[in-house]
Amino acid sequence: MKLFVATNNNHKQTEIKQILNDAVTSGLELVFPADLALKNIEIEENGKTFEENALIKAKAFFDLSGIPSIADDSGLEIEALNGSPGVNSARFAGEHGNDSLNRSKVLDLLKDIPPDKRTARFRCVICYFDGTTTKYFEGVCNGVIHSEEKGSGGFGYDPIFIPTGFSKTFAEMTAGEKNKLSHRGKALRLLADWLANH
Repeated sequence: MKLFVATNNNHKQTEIKQILNDAVTSGLELVFPADLALKNIEIEENGKTFEENALIKAKAFFDLSGIPSIADDSGLEIEALNGSPGVNSARFAGEHGNDSLNRSKVLDLLKDIPPDKRTARFRCVICYFDGTTTKYFEGVCNGVIHSEEKGSGGFGYDPIFIPTGFSKTFAEMTAGEKNKLSHRGKALRLLADWLANH
């Protein structure tokens, strides 16, 4: 089956390809916005929850492509910041997609918070929409916020997030290591299981 991946984020596209290719044996053809000349389409994510934003994107790209679509909305929820940045993760410092500024703002806000109070979690919600069926898949990865940036891999908040049970950040891990643990990996594997049975 064809599945439209409703994101123009190159990092997310790479992760989704890797994870779904590992999780699905065969028969799944991923289609991306650039494949259908939809690369410059920007969808306003004005929902108040990850679920709302994922649905907005999945529906919009289904309407444009006519292909069953998936969209994810994900973010970092920090306990000491009352769950922020949450749905505002990509624009936390005011400029959408400026990962460096977003990380700097988080580290600055947490500079006086002791290590045992720096708990956080990455949360990802994927919405599947095909015109009649709407289905959500959620993945969560718990961890802590490090006091400084470490590693050069990954993207977003990866250089400051250490998953529970590990001593290195997502940005210090290989893509394979991260994908086994990550919120997006967990949500995508749930999606893959569901697709295999529908």
